[in-house]
Amino acid sequence: MNSSIVEIILSLVIAYLLGSIPSGVWIGKVFFHIDIRRHGSGNIGTTNTYRILGPVAGSIVMIMDISKGAVATLLPSMLHISGISPLIFGLAAILGHTFSIFDHFKGGKAVATSAGMLLAYQPLMFGVAAGVWIVMILLTSMVSLASLVAFPCVTIAIFFTHDTFLFILAVILTGFIYYRHRGNIKRIIKGTENMVPFGLGNALRTRHQQS
Repeated sequence: MNSSIVEIILSLVIAYLLGSIPSGVWIGKVFFHIDIRRHGSGNIGTTNTYRILGPVAGSIVMIMDISKGAVATLLPSMLHISGISPLIFGLAAILGHTFSIFDHFKGGKAVATSAGMLLAYQPLMFGVAAGVWIVMILLTSMVSLASLVAFPCVTIAIFFTHDTFLFILAVILTGFIYYRHRGNIKRIIKGTENMVPFGLGNALRTRHQQS
């Protein structure tokens, strides 16, 4: 028996509120007394948190943001909601992360929360995305470029699963991710994009600066 419209709407609101939790902002303010929105790129996601608050805080924020997408996607099974795809709940969390009610309807770039949705719905495809992302990080030292490569790669992989709705959503999210990273794309082209302090790209840039 399908759930009522009221149950579905309330559950979607919960998913949106989960996604809206500004992990980076709260971690920064509570434990470091720093508002990361006023430092670095101003973004509240993993990369800027890592850069401003360090690898431990950055890793915690990444786990929290992935968890938001995963928990939201699992809400239908936890709350016994039927008659609607769990991907819609994951999408609600992604919208919450990007347009957070707790951050004046601003937010992050939706990479980690989208990954969390994929983890809960299709773990194998999450593994593909994570594998590509890690390899690209080690090669380029750029989180943004790793995300920009991982999304289309996993979208192509999803095509072969014959899950039409997931594929359509992946295509839309890939376009959205590229739009949210338009500033990063410009910096990548110019060769001025920020790098993490490890990986081949960082080593090559450091060597070039020292020569």
